Amino acid sequence: MSSETESRIGFAPEYDRPVSYMQRTREWYLGLGYDNPYVWAHYIDVPFQALQKPLALSRLTFITTAAPYQPDKGPQGPGAPYNSAAKFYKVYSGDAAGEHDLRISHVGIDRIHTSMEDARSWYPMAALRAAVEQGRIGALASRFHGAPTNRSQQHTIKVDAPDILARCQEDGVDVALLIPNCPICHQTLSLIARHLEAHGIATVIMGCAKDIVEYCGVPRLMFSDFPLGNGAGRPHDPQSQSETLEWALRLLESAPGPRTTLQSPLRWSESAEWKLDYCNLARRTSEEVERLKAEAEEARLLARKIREETLFVEGVA
Repeated sequence: MSSETESRIGFAPEYDRPVSYMQRTREWYLGLGYDNPYVWAHYIDVPFQALQKPLALSRLTFITTAAPYQPDKGPQGPGAPYNSAAKFYKVYSGDAAGEHDLRISHVGIDRIHTSMEDARSWYPMAALRAAVEQGRIGALASRFHGAPTNRSQQHTIKVDAPDILARCQEDGVDVALLIPNCPICHQTLSLIARHLEAHGIATVIMGCAKDIVEYCGVPRLMFSDFPLGNGAGRPHDPQSQSETLEWALRLLESAPGPRTTLQSPLRWSESAEWKLDYCNLARRTSEEVERLKAEAEEARLLARKIREETLFVEGVA
């Protein structure tokens, strides 16, 4: 069947489906000269913790891969390029009652189709507070938590996930809402969600990389078919943000078992061509590819240096 015929009878374009981020990133790094494709986390069995009490009586925490703004670490605001200097490699916690400037310049979000102008697209604290005021959620935990996006799955599983679990248990958390940003972020928070569920805390991930989360295997995924970096809703669109949160809360309440995915009915834009651009060297010029190779290697070396300084110098395995 021709594309013209498909269009005439109302079919969407073939590419208008969730982006295959695992395949895209594999091909991207192979094209940049890295010949050791990343092996993604994959499980068959998935832990599942049903809600032990109604959401209106539950204490909820928020887990993010966004980083606190560091003025001395280079560009981190709207339109900033990928900035490995702003990465963090240890779990952090923040006062949920305070105001925080969390940014995502340190991870591989979609920089072509989203500009990082509205932090509510990845940090929905205002929407969560409104849900508490409305009685939809019983209370927010005293702290939210930041999870480092280590490519080392072993470190995430053995160090970061237990650390976050301990903090959640200290705060009496019943439910955790997790919002990843980049491809590795989605894997990181999937591994953490699995760990929390195995220890009695119900979770829901609000993300944009469906293939990575489902391949890893999680209890609940609220999937928005948006460019990476917008797991909490469209930027500058409070209705989209509140609706996305509500759907995630309903998923917490209604999921019949593990591997339950709910897809948002919202579309990013009228055209789905944005899905063709992320990590697609075929849509870059040869000059751009050479520049990207140099930038990728520079970022890799800088990130390794920061990781060694923050983990090994401090004696963290």
